[in-house]
Amino acid sequence: MSISMKEYIDEAEKSLLHTYNRYQIVLDKGDGVYLYDLEGKKYLDFVSGIAVFALGYNYKDYNDALKAQIDKLLHTSNYYYNVPAVEAAKKIKEASGMDRVFFTNSGAEAVEGALKAARKYAYNKDGHTDHEIIAMNHSFHGRTFGALSVTGNPHYREAFEPMIGNIKFADLNDFDSVLSCVTDKTCAIIMETVQGEGGIYPASEDFLKKVRALCDEKDILLILDEIQCGMGRTGYMYAFQRYGIKPDIVTTAKALGCGVPVGAFLLNEKVAQNSLVAGDHGTTYGGNPFACAAINKVLDLFKDDNIIENVNLVAPYLESRLDELKDKYEFITERRGLGLMQGLVFNRPVGDVINKALSNGLILINAGANIIRFVPPLIITKENIDDMIDILDSCLRDL
Repeated sequence: MSISMKEYIDEAEKSLLHTYNRYQIVLDKGDGVYLYDLEGKKYLDFVSGIAVFALGYNYKDYNDALKAQIDKLLHTSNYYYNVPAVEAAKKIKEASGMDRVFFTNSGAEAVEGALKAARKYAYNKDGHTDHEIIAMNHSFHGRTFGALSVTGNPHYREAFEPMIGNIKFADLNDFDSVLSCVTDKTCAIIMETVQGEGGIYPASEDFLKKVRALCDEKDILLILDEIQCGMGRTGYMYAFQRYGIKPDIVTTAKALGCGVPVGAFLLNEKVAQNSLVAGDHGTTYGGNPFACAAINKVLDLFKDDNIIENVNLVAPYLESRLDELKDKYEFITERRGLGLMQGLVFNRPVGDVINKALSNGLILINAGANIIRFVPPLIITKENIDDMIDILDSCLRDL
């Protein structure tokens, strides 16, 4: 006797810690840009696991690579070398232009490591432990204590105070606000190159270049969080490459593994040689053969299957179709974003629209109460975009 979708949901509500307000469907399988629930209903997915499934679902070459690694070796430990990790590190260096790699299990862990590297770098300079980090308002870097400490939303932090100390918050794209936070104790500035949860706000080229110059002048480390906006989503492998600058540390995750839980923080040689050493940082699972086999195949497929070229082909079309909706409905006030990371800003909450879209076979997600976020698989076509617009338009008419 098969178990119904409702029975699974009821069991989940009894067994799982209630830290998510989940939509009332049980997803069962995926193929391409579509997901299917237990009852066989088909959904066009414009969330991709929150910017994770860049290759979509059931991508054969990716699946085959993971199956082969499962039969070979899943895990050893970081006391030993393994071939997939060495190969993955080399490919990430080539893709990012950075010099050193530390593999983690998630984006939040990557941020934790980046913060530790920055503080150790500063400690090695003067032996002090009172260094300050500047983060951005409306940012999101994760839920662990360090990542939460630099997340610019007081509501997320208030129940868990005290956070790690000596954090100041400036405003993205307001260089004067950054300058006002700088002291002789400032050791790092951290920001998302494109703010995701905070509302799909790209950093401006002028702002990023001024911050980079400031960091160079004062030997402050620039940390760019590209967990959501990296891995081809903006039309470059990493969004900072669009601006012609290089950070000192980069965090990456999500589409790096396309479904396998992986992350990394990347360092330039200056930071790598003057920060973390043996015993300063570690991970049991980070960089294991299975995770790195996923990274290897993802990076190969990005190149072999022209994934970024597809982003640059279809992203302008997505922008134009979203702009049509903005012009059509007065309650949509703005469209913003880069590449296949877009947001429609409403003058009201969007929860009802997202729920209605779901009931009509379209998976969307918000970024704040009044913004619909569009982060589809990077393999989408113009036809997929048309289908999404048709469904969303039908939902908006009722408003």
